[in-house]
Amino acid sequence: MLKRQEIMTIKQFQDFILEKYGVRDSERGTAHTFMWFMEEVGELASALAGDDHYNKEEEFADVLAWLCTLANINGVDLTRAVEKYTVKGVEGFK
Repeated sequence: MLKRQEIMTIKQFQDFILEKYGVRDSERGTAHTFMWFMEEVGELASALAGDDHYNKEEEFADVLAWLCTLANINGVDLTRAVEKYTVKGVEGFK
């Protein structure tokens, strides 16, 4: 377990999630995992409407963890995926 002051990369966090939950996540599959992810997004939406900063942090962490899970069970390396923004550069706005 990392100490609070240590910085974890996206890759390290994705690998951590894979190591800790990978077998169970793979058994659950994409469809069910996506439903869990969406539930967490809903909880984040509720937290954002409130004033509890700690709750916001917790919900952001949950969304990130479930996003990593979805990426893992679909063979997506999030570090490579974010190269769309960091290396290749996105033009314009959405």
